[in-house]
Amino acid sequence: MKIRGTAVAMTTVAALTLTACTSDDGGGGGTGGGDGTASGDGLTVWIQEDLPDRVAAAQAIVDDYSEASGTEIELVSVGEDQFSQLITSAAAAGDLPDVIGGVSLPQVRTLSTNELIDTEAVGEVLDTLDPSTFSEKAIELTRDGDAQLAVPSESWTQMLYYRTDLFEAAGLDAPTSYDAILEAAQTLDGDGMAGFVGATAPGDAFTEQTFEHVALGNDCQLVDADGEVQLDSPECVAAFRFYGDLVTEYSVPGAQDVDTTRAAYFAGQAAMFVWSTFVLDEMAGLRDDALPTCPECAANPAFLAENTGVVTAIEGPDGTTPAQFGEITSWTITASANTGPAQEFVEHMLTDGYEPWIAFAPEGKVPVRTGTPEEPTVYSDAWAQLPVGVDTKAPLSDFYSPEVLDAVATGPEDLARWGITQGQGDLLGATQGENPVAEAVSEVANGTDPEQAAQSAAEAVRSIAESLQ
Repeated sequence: MKIRGTAVAMTTVAALTLTACTSDDGGGGGTGGGDGTASGDGLTVWIQEDLPDRVAAAQAIVDDYSEASGTEIELVSVGEDQFSQLITSAAAAGDLPDVIGGVSLPQVRTLSTNELIDTEAVGEVLDTLDPSTFSEKAIELTRDGDAQLAVPSESWTQMLYYRTDLFEAAGLDAPTSYDAILEAAQTLDGDGMAGFVGATAPGDAFTEQTFEHVALGNDCQLVDADGEVQLDSPECVAAFRFYGDLVTEYSVPGAQDVDTTRAAYFAGQAAMFVWSTFVLDEMAGLRDDALPTCPECAANPAFLAENTGVVTAIEGPDGTTPAQFGEITSWTITASANTGPAQEFVEHMLTDGYEPWIAFAPEGKVPVRTGTPEEPTVYSDAWAQLPVGVDTKAPLSDFYSPEVLDAVATGPEDLARWGITQGQGDLLGATQGENPVAEAVSEVANGTDPEQAAQSAAEAVRSIAESLQ
């Protein structure tokens, strides 16, 4: 299960073995030339999907396209945790792929910084598809000035999930702000029920992601417009204090991570928790190894899905605009690509190949291209009806209200990320290796003063920034 979409900054290391799924037996792929010229009519396409069923589904899309277009394609599956090392080695060897899919926002910026993207080719694809058919936020986050760095494809977002039945019984408003969340946590905490559960494990990317989601709404930023680290700003100190109050006063004991937070909510022992959209199929009882176990779930496995509301963007007292953490994954064309065929393939993946691509995991592949100029909502409408699940499959609309599905579908419009729009994607990626924010969150959860924890995190990030210069 993919719950995060960041990668560390590029470092030169030995290449790892790639798993190639070739659509022909003649070895027609590997056509990118290191000097920026094409060496044939075929393409090498990397995708950051490494689960067997998803790779097989991607191969079927590629095979259909190859048969229709006559373009031979070598499809290469690259694990998310291997991408940075492998692309560095490929660039050094002059053997870049033509097209890369599933590229996260920090990875897009790292590729751009290393001049590995053909921004003109990418921009032409977006113009052909019509930028107005995409989420404005997705375009903004994948653009650098006038240069389009990637064609955004899909997103997943972090959300606050809450028990609507408990909130209604207690007369509580939806937990859309710091004050409302604290009030609900205090009211509902007790008698075997935690008011809130959230990640606190040190060294864990999920902890950083959860805190970033909460902090963005209070205008807590990693850096400012000049690239100066801001984690010790008043806005960030307030976000650390708010999160610390939640996890020390109204949560469960011990370090919490991606598994324990989900387990507490699924057991009916938490009124609120923060997780990504990838939890939607599991909450509906469609995955046998992660079934809801709440008392009501024995008779109705979909009880939690039917009694859960979602808050996308959280508003803090110092924030000007509600915001939420999430990831947008994209297609990009490399600087040495076989340009024409590469552009045609990416266009296909955002048109005829788009619905099969997002059908891999609709709960975590929310389309950021909602439709076409002629049918503006054709893709978003199709997404809501796609079957989800692992052991059992059914559309999300069978379990969730239209309000929930609409919130999930429109979530990318409120999506924000530390460092990206300030041109510090490399710094964001580099911090993932050391996770100083997750360490600070853990310290606050264990009683450290929020101001002290924020200062420690800021100093650590400043040290990382200096190492990148």
